[in-house]
Amino acid sequence: MNTGSATLSNVNPAVFRELAVTVAVVLIATVLVFTVALLAATTAATLARLDGATYPAAIKQAGVTFAAVITLATAVTGALF
Repeated sequence: MNTGSATLSNVNPAVFRELAVTVAVVLIATVLVFTVALLAATTAATLARLDGATYPAAIKQAGVTFAAVITLATAVTGALF
């Protein structure tokens, strides 16, 4: 007797696989964005120090660059979806 409620035993396994792939792609994309943001921030801090900036000023520049990359990634994601 089927009461109409879905249980895990009668759900197509492809649904769970599709969900797992979606979660994996989102996690990989998130790690990639944070890696690019960290690399950009490190580069900005290094260039600031080579230009003669103090350590606090270089760290501030790195933070601004990191925030800018994360904001840009958020804006692009929002525009795509």
